[in-house]
Amino acid sequence: MIPLSLAEIASAVGGRLHNTDGSPVVTGSVEFDSRQLTEGGLFVALPGEKVDGHDFAAKAVADGAAGVLAAREVDAPAVIVPPVSEAHHGSVALTGDTDGSGAAVLAALAALARHVVDRLAADADLNVVGVTGSSGKTSTKDLIAQVLRPMGPTVAPPGSFNNELGHPWTALRSDPDTRFLVLELSARGVGHIAQLCRVAPPRIGVVLNVGSAHLGEFGSREDIARTKGELVEALPAEGVAVLNADDPLVAAMAERTKAKVVLVGQSPKADVRAEDVELDEQARARFLLVTPKGSAQVALGLHGEHHVGNALSAAAVALELGASVEEVAQRLSGAQRVSQRRMEVTTRADGVTVVNDSYNANPESVRAALKTLAAMTHGEQPRRGWAVLGVMGELGDDHIAAHDGIGRYAVRLDISRLVVVGEEAAPMHQGAYLEGSWGEESVLVPDVDAAIALLRDQVRPGDVVLVKASKVAGLWRVADALLEGAGK
Repeated sequence: MIPLSLAEIASAVGGRLHNTDGSPVVTGSVEFDSRQLTEGGLFVALPGEKVDGHDFAAKAVADGAAGVLAAREVDAPAVIVPPVSEAHHGSVALTGDTDGSGAAVLAALAALARHVVDRLAADADLNVVGVTGSSGKTSTKDLIAQVLRPMGPTVAPPGSFNNELGHPWTALRSDPDTRFLVLELSARGVGHIAQLCRVAPPRIGVVLNVGSAHLGEFGSREDIARTKGELVEALPAEGVAVLNADDPLVAAMAERTKAKVVLVGQSPKADVRAEDVELDEQARARFLLVTPKGSAQVALGLHGEHHVGNALSAAAVALELGASVEEVAQRLSGAQRVSQRRMEVTTRADGVTVVNDSYNANPESVRAALKTLAAMTHGEQPRRGWAVLGVMGELGDDHIAAHDGIGRYAVRLDISRLVVVGEEAAPMHQGAYLEGSWGEESVLVPDVDAAIALLRDQVRPGDVVLVKASKVAGLWRVADALLEGAGK
């Protein structure tokens, strides 16, 4: 963060000083976990399900923090933030926030982030890039950060830190040297992305796709598209909207922005597109990157054809920010997986390959993962493929049909074995049975432990095991168990 006194912070967030004259200067990091604070940092006191950050305020300052951002008076130098309305309190999903203090601190954190971003945009060459979509946000954010980093200091969130807390926290990692701030924007309802855009106004906005994730909360894909499009509506006239030409709901967002529009995809109408896409035996894509500035070959190290679209979005961003086609192709070809449990491919000493894609799941991302599994097992040297799948959450009334469809899709892709974990995901097993008259090829097990026992008994050297479900299913335990003590 840029150095700011507590008095300046109080002014930026509309708060009041407590136990200080405001002269201490924050020169370290802004943290809500007191254990992560650096010398001269700012401790953000948030309530939790089991503990309240306000109770750690004094210790945080004793350990070197310059002050505290708090909703009530504490025994430490602090900026006491103003309360927020009940309507705003209700829009913030913060476990343990029973009295609105968490919402108040988050609102102040957002105001502080906006103050810092505005200062950096005015005084330095800061470019804010926002990424949203129903799936692929984190992988694309990671790719964008990797292709931009050689061009200058780049800040991006770890993993999927993309909500009301992660968004301002990440923005506050920026300092006067930061040239690129890459942010991932998530939403649970209409207006959420617009709110995040007010925290750190983007100059470049990337919309990847409109799928079924959070369909139970939004009601329809059209409502999801309406919300995702809030990103391009927030762009300035001199900004750039990078839109997926292969998704009609995304391509239509071109009419909702005053910014320059760059279409990406495999469609001939895309400005930045992939031609001659081929997959190797590990489902890693090679393609010709075609742009208005020329063409170059790309060989991705990431597994899955769905990464082609992510790479094209990253390419479009880098090209707009001054990279050459050759530089973009080289950086994409050298890009690595950064965030955990997202197409994380590990091969054991005995040749069993585990594909851990268990971070989250929706129908589109599960289909992409199954296509990847099929590509890895149906090559010149066929291998037996296992799809270990659990519940896909937040699908609303489409829950049964969506899970049934995934089971049928596994059959159509000729996946060798399907292991469905948990009763909530049972329609996957039923769909597979009805689609292919499967017997032993598909099995429904009650829980993670049962899945682990079955796989340990039946997986043999050379098999490929895909593990995927929504976070609530905890299926990463399956992947961890298969790799534990097995050698790699």
